Amino acid sequence: MKKLFTGALTGLTLLASSSLAMAESTIRVTLQLPETHSLGQNWTAFKKIVEEKSKGELQIQLFPSAQLYKDKQVPEAVGSGAIEAGSVFLGRFAGSVPEVEFLNLPFLLDSEEKLRAATASGSEMRKLVDERILEETGAKVLWWQAYGRNIYLSNEFALRSPADFEGKKVRTYGKILGWTVEALGGAPTLMSGSKQFLAYQQGAVDVGMTGASGVKSRKLYEVMDHMTTSFDFPIEFVAVINNDFFNSLSAENQQIILDAAKVVELDLRNKIFKEEAELVEFAQDKMTVIELSEEERAKFKEATQAVTDRFIKEVGPKAKAIVDAVNAL
Repeated sequence: MKKLFTGALTGLTLLASSSLAMAESTIRVTLQLPETHSLGQNWTAFKKIVEEKSKGELQIQLFPSAQLYKDKQVPEAVGSGAIEAGSVFLGRFAGSVPEVEFLNLPFLLDSEEKLRAATASGSEMRKLVDERILEETGAKVLWWQAYGRNIYLSNEFALRSPADFEGKKVRTYGKILGWTVEALGGAPTLMSGSKQFLAYQQGAVDVGMTGASGVKSRKLYEVMDHMTTSFDFPIEFVAVINNDFFNSLSAENQQIILDAAKVVELDLRNKIFKEEAELVEFAQDKMTVIELSEEERAKFKEATQAVTDRFIKEVGPKAKAIVDAVNAL
């Protein structure tokens, strides 16, 4: 029996009430970012493939920039059928599926090869996570949307070892990330992405934790002069569809959707890794870029190993199964 998220939705109420009246071949998609963003472009590519392959039988309507639902509302909106599909930060499922926060564990998925293998369609990790999301929410994961990997920012000092975090106030955006900062000897400060620039400019925090793409898009290089490309954990979104709606489609149209999902998933991941490489080149002209040596990375891993142990102990066997699946790669 499916368990839906609790709490009332504050999106467009008419959207839900009119859902049954609309054609089954119309798939409305709620997005948090504009269509010009890589995640929006990813859905545009999906739309093109699906509409062409289905000869127009399937129509996709995109609603970008959180027009309909905020990020935290998307799991329930899609799971309940208030809207057919959407994109959402994977961590937003933590309320019902706490083990999804494994993604924030430091240095668990710390190489491009391991990240690609773990997130590949059909991998053991994907099976465990995707099935749990479906079971608990009624939202079926179509594909994972790569967003980038974590980096650290600092001003007038370099971050090369755990000792460099000692006593520093560090911007974070999640519970597990706070544990990591504590393991490194720092003091976590929860802060939204939009507040970073001003916080760094005013010295409200000493160290920044953010996605690599944010350095350029938010112009953080103007207020921080050092960037450590730790790439210690990835930031992932998922494209989800209401499972009952998906099952109501013909087998042929279901396959068209699944095939298109595989294509756009790989395209986006390739694009993100390419953009990260370009970002490093861009940042080198703006700030001091620090790429950790294998010896330096080993010290970080050792210092933060307790975070993984704490996570498994708190969340339980399902979390351990996911971590084991990743480590088995």
